Amino acid sequence: MKYFCTSKEGRLKVKKLDKFVLKSFTGPLILTFFIVLIILILQFLWMYVDDLAGKGLEFKVLAELLFNFSLSFVPMALPLAILLASLMTFGNMGEYTELTALKSSGIPLKRIIRPLIFMVAAIAMISFFFSNNVLPYANRRARTLLYDIRQKRPDINLQAGTFNNDIDGFSIKVTSKDPLTNRLDKIFIYDHRDNQGNTFVTYADSGYMRVTPDETAMQMVLYNGYSYREMTEKNEGPATKHYPFRKDTFKEQTLVVSLSGFDLERTEIDLFKSNSSMKNISQLTHDIDSLNRRYTTRVNDHLREFKETFLYTVRTPMVKSRDIKTDSSARVGTMAKLDLKAVYDSLTVQEKRMVLNKALTQVRQGNNYVTTQNKALHNDIKFIKGFEISWNEKFTMSFACIVFFLIGAPLGAIIRKGGLGTPAVISVLFFVIWYVVSITGKKLVEEDLVGTIAGMWASSYILLPIGVFLTYKASTDSAIMNIDTYLMFFKRIKDRLYRIIILGNRSTPEFEDQ
Repeated sequence: MKYFCTSKEGRLKVKKLDKFVLKSFTGPLILTFFIVLIILILQFLWMYVDDLAGKGLEFKVLAELLFNFSLSFVPMALPLAILLASLMTFGNMGEYTELTALKSSGIPLKRIIRPLIFMVAAIAMISFFFSNNVLPYANRRARTLLYDIRQKRPDINLQAGTFNNDIDGFSIKVTSKDPLTNRLDKIFIYDHRDNQGNTFVTYADSGYMRVTPDETAMQMVLYNGYSYREMTEKNEGPATKHYPFRKDTFKEQTLVVSLSGFDLERTEIDLFKSNSSMKNISQLTHDIDSLNRRYTTRVNDHLREFKETFLYTVRTPMVKSRDIKTDSSARVGTMAKLDLKAVYDSLTVQEKRMVLNKALTQVRQGNNYVTTQNKALHNDIKFIKGFEISWNEKFTMSFACIVFFLIGAPLGAIIRKGGLGTPAVISVLFFVIWYVVSITGKKLVEEDLVGTIAGMWASSYILLPIGVFLTYKASTDSAIMNIDTYLMFFKRIKDRLYRIIILGNRSTPEFEDQ
């Protein structure tokens, strides 16, 4: 029965089909997107927990940091969410025989997924727009705020038996600390504010430390102690210089220390604006062009310097008057006219030894120059490749949405397993393959071992044919993912081996029937 028709009833059925497919896909897409985004945020917290812990951050600052980084994770979360959602959607439709019912009505699979293709293409365009316009700004805000948090001094946390240098100009050590009452015993305080070494030391038998209510200073109340201070007298010669010594004893003493520098100081958002991940397509294109021109100029300058300094500087007793100071092309022509062997043979033994020593020195210096400049130029290439990688990533991340859909939709129709279990396992498998290939290609591009296009698009080159193949198999109702097919295949192999080994390849009616 031909499903596609031009009647009003046929068009109404097509609209209902499209709405059904879109509704079945939208819900899992939103769910999986936020699940993947949360996983990426948790991964970020795991990586930077040491930089965030113990800083006394306000909830507003932490929320701002997580929000900005969550925006930077959106291009990464979308492809995986589309892969997982398409597997769940068509797996559920296959498990509940909805795909079978639609196909029996004459609707091919390519017609069923057509509205989702347009939807995923629109998502890919939105992902590109997001990567090109929103992502650079979000990266700048996130990286700047993370830098400020890293620069923020941690809260003072005295540990027994170790010196604490969190407060500028002070080094504090306590022998023991009561966690319940916060009492400190046997306190040593070294005052280094004068930058003269350990000339001012305070010792107390016990004490307490607390921050003032306005959190601008810290009070240390010390009991039963004394302080030592070495003092230098002025206007005395080296021979008559004295070092006065002062000792003070106290029953109770309060030391107030300013905590300026412990607050979070916000830096300008343009701190990392020169980084390639903070730029859009037009800025990256301009920078890549400028960097390539600068690289070409440096190569030409180094080549010219090498020719003039190391390559054409031959001086022999016979050509002293012809020592050339012109450009390298003139030197090449002059060198071609000289019979170097005849000149060398005409020299004395001592002169030959001098010429050879000078030539070896010249070769070593030239080799060192080439090695040094090669490393510098290699760093320039890596810097340029970083911008080219950022330029291509804005396209590859968007195109990955389409690739993953072409894998997930037919694969879900083949395996016919819904829910979050089996689709999640398969999604992670394909995502790991894509991620490993992408990272490998990126590293090869950074080292200038492969071209930028070949390395950055390698994951798409590999996975796109797999998606096309799976789409073809799903359209032809292939049993490629049917476990019964593989069980029957291995059963036949087992029966064949049994027949060869046990029965000695004797023909029996049982095997002949098979």
